[in-house]
Amino acid sequence: MPIRALIVDDEELARSEMRFLLEGMEDVVVVGEASGGEEAVRLVSELAPDLLFLDIQMPVLDGFGVVRRLIERGAPPLVVFTTAYDQYAIRAFEIHAADYLLKPIERERLAEAVQRSREILPSRGEAAERLRRLTGHIKAGRKFLPRLVVRRGDGVDPVDADRVSLI
Repeated sequence: MPIRALIVDDEELARSEMRFLLEGMEDVVVVGEASGGEEAVRLVSELAPDLLFLDIQMPVLDGFGVVRRLIERGAPPLVVFTTAYDQYAIRAFEIHAADYLLKPIERERLAEAVQRSREILPSRGEAAERLRRLTGHIKAGRKFLPRLVVRRGDGVDPVDADRVSLI
């Protein structure tokens, strides 16, 4: 059974490149494309994809906002975040994204992400429940680091930035 994929990116060239790469894979079918977050939420409801290739930085509704909305509406598809910025990697994995791809996306790395998603798909309900529980921790639009690393004795400890009033 082929994996049904939806591509979401505000840049047409990025969508086109992703479609080209996915069309070269035997068991992946691109069922649609969205140029923004609102359109993505609507298309997920209409097309019921198994896998969402989702850009993080988009105007109006970013990738994390899309995930939040999909969780509110029910069981979301698996998500592979695609972005040119590695600063979002930790947040992506905190919400149990299937994978995280840095642009420009390489064919081999995309194949790994699709294979990982294929392995996760049978337990998709379980993954959706983890996403639902963790959605409260997503802080979209945050411009500073969520944690600072502080040296204590011989080691280092992460400290929530919200708890720091003065450095």
